Amino acid sequence: MDRLIYTAMTGASAAANRQAVLSNNLANVSTNGFRAELSTYRAVPVRGEGSTTRVMALEATPGFSDLPGAPQRTGRGMDAMTTGNSWFGVQGLDGTEAYTRNGSLEVDSEGTLKTNTGLTILSDGGAPIVAPIGAEVTLGSDGTVTAKVGKQAPTGIGRLKLATPTAEDPLKRGEDGLFRTTSGEPMPNDANARLQLGVIEGSNVNAIETMVGMIQTARQFEAQTRLMQTAEQDDRAAAQLLGMQG
Repeated sequence: MDRLIYTAMTGASAAANRQAVLSNNLANVSTNGFRAELSTYRAVPVRGEGSTTRVMALEATPGFSDLPGAPQRTGRGMDAMTTGNSWFGVQGLDGTEAYTRNGSLEVDSEGTLKTNTGLTILSDGGAPIVAPIGAEVTLGSDGTVTAKVGKQAPTGIGRLKLATPTAEDPLKRGEDGLFRTTSGEPMPNDANARLQLGVIEGSNVNAIETMVGMIQTARQFEAQTRLMQTAEQDDRAAAQLLGMQG
């Protein structure tokens, strides 16, 4: 009986964790460049004397979906979508280099190029890109950034860092929602990476699939809860039976 209630408890806990992952994915269905978090169940045998026949359920998050999000044409000159599997290099809030697929860029009041979420965009040399105050900034398909002040000729002020992860050092999502390499080392600039201008990449979350997953997970949680109730009823009945015999 105790095996039933503990197994059901871990199953309910795993279902609750999956529901949290799916809820977060659904909440980011409209977030530019968002990558859906994946989740799986694992059966973990309990080790120890007298427990070798017990198996607990465990929810694991193996990573994220690397499918590209749908391109959304905006026609805005500061919107760009990377082609292939390249990512924009940005400076995280902790000061380290991180990566995002959010290509909605803007220039702040001090002339620094940032994402629309306030993250500083890095150049191919790993430094912020700063334009003259009041300059008109434009992007090139190869990631070059030019600035034009008044009637002066446009001048290049840098090139966006576009980096492509490798199978040997893949990306993983951090607690701040940004991606970094598994090794922790910055990726080199990819000179062959290109941009689609006037387009931003949407989230790769499929809202319908996610909602269906949430319904299925809710039913799994309910089934595990019923098993725990059954275990409690069996326990109570067994106690009454033993009391009658005593």
